[in-house]
Amino acid sequence: MAQWNMEKENTVFRRSKILEMIEEKGRLNVQELSAYFKVSEVTIRNDLGQLEQKGLLIRTRGGAIRNQRVGVDSRLSEKARRNRAEKMCIGKKAAALIRDGETIILDSGTTTFELARNLSAFSELTVITNALNIAIYLAGLKSIKVIVPGGLLREPSLSLVGPSAGESLRNYYCDKAFLGVDGIDTAYGVTTPNLEEAHLNRAMIRNAREVIVLTDSSKFSKRSFAFIAPVTEIDKIVTDNRIRKEDMELLISAGVDVVTC
Repeated sequence: MAQWNMEKENTVFRRSKILEMIEEKGRLNVQELSAYFKVSEVTIRNDLGQLEQKGLLIRTRGGAIRNQRVGVDSRLSEKARRNRAEKMCIGKKAAALIRDGETIILDSGTTTFELARNLSAFSELTVITNALNIAIYLAGLKSIKVIVPGGLLREPSLSLVGPSAGESLRNYYCDKAFLGVDGIDTAYGVTTPNLEEAHLNRAMIRNAREVIVLTDSSKFSKRSFAFIAPVTEIDKIVTDNRIRKEDMELLISAGVDVVTC
């Protein structure tokens, strides 16, 4: 009986510690956990399975990632306050990837808006955007031609979505598409809270020669509600230098060029 109680206490402690670790790191590996706790991988997989059943994490191949509220669709004003310095750096770095005379797509989002703030130095540029705040900002720059697809206004993101927006994008083929995402799991792909946004993002990917995702490192090891695309459909990711080494290695092995600032 005493032995059983001890084993039960060890299990409770181990699972509690696993939750602390995944909250801190975002992603955990079965082999690493097995070595850390000095138990078998079978035991760790059972722990992860039990924790997943309780909705406390999400199982992945070889480990687990942090669970989060996948349907949260925050307002732009709220998002803008998060990781501001990193987003500004990413926007500046992304602007350096653009060449005069190109046609680019700018997705809605606070990080893509930071990119828009760095376009004043260009002498000729065509920007297609579904984000009203970006379109209004760029309207003041005479060297930039702005194209806004029609659609239904989504107030939280100030973006135009829906069938008419997607149909309009089919008329254009662009040099580069810059996407903002709410979650990126290197094994699963990039995600966003809204299905219509995800649908439009896929149209952007299809109609661009090069696809570039802009995201700060806090978005890694997260999955939002609506799937956009696997990482294999992304050419570049611009992020901050706090990206984990494991995530960078996985992206590079998938053929994604990682640019950090």
